[in-house]
Amino acid sequence: MADEFLMPGLPRPTTYFLTAGSAEGYSSLNAFDAALLNSGVGDCNLVKLSSILPPGCELVDPFAPAYGSLTPVAYASMHSFLPGEQIAAAVACAVPKDPTLPGVIMEYSARGTAENTEEIVREMARQAFLVRKRELLEIHSISVEHRVEQIGAIFASVVFGYGE
Repeated sequence: MADEFLMPGLPRPTTYFLTAGSAEGYSSLNAFDAALLNSGVGDCNLVKLSSILPPGCELVDPFAPAYGSLTPVAYASMHSFLPGEQIAAAVACAVPKDPTLPGVIMEYSARGTAENTEEIVREMARQAFLVRKRELLEIHSISVEHRVEQIGAIFASVVFGYGE
């Protein structure tokens, strides 16, 4: 899509980072909130996005979004009430060789290990590039797992920024 067709007031993100967290909580929402805090994005308003990495978007070190800011994020999450259950979440960013083309983000959560979940989400990203017939430069990914004690939650995400 050409820049002249971008909607006014909705800038295209220029940076991104990956982060993940897990936690226990009083309820599933409390566990999710604590997982967000553990990942560094618990004090902002997450705006869930679908799965496109903007062209030319640069991977940066994680930063703390401003308190209360509207923060674009693509994420996978899961919660469980089953003590002893292991849950995992992962995200992967497929970056194209051509920086003028968009990349793809895939999100995945399941019962099991972080290693297996990350392997699956990375393959999902590769498959998305095959469908698009784009050359792949690299894949960045992150995963998290959690063994539930009472009520547990996991969160893996790609957080977008604007030149941070």
